[in-house]
Amino acid sequence: MLTKPRRRPAPSIQEFPAYFRTLSDSARLEILELLASSNDLTVGDLARRLNISQPLCSWHIRRLVKLGIVRMKRVGREARCSLDRARLQQYQRAFKKWLALH
Repeated sequence: MLTKPRRRPAPSIQEFPAYFRTLSDSARLEILELLASSNDLTVGDLARRLNISQPLCSWHIRRLVKLGIVRMKRVGREARCSLDRARLQQYQRAFKKWLALH
């Protein structure tokens, strides 16, 4: 199963609570940090580096994938994850624009 990068509209204000809730967890921030410093990593690699179980790591990754800032693709039995920098930048720009209006 491949989660393809797709053109998404700019995030709306209604999406900000989910965005900030997702980023409020230190494990998810560490996952983003690890993915930002490499092209892609397997779920197992991420779990080992974070010293958490693979099921817990998968749970965190699903939240990031649902938000759209992490992509996941299957390569055989492995699930490989990568950071969707463009989507993350969309959230950052949308929030900056919202702040400028208020």
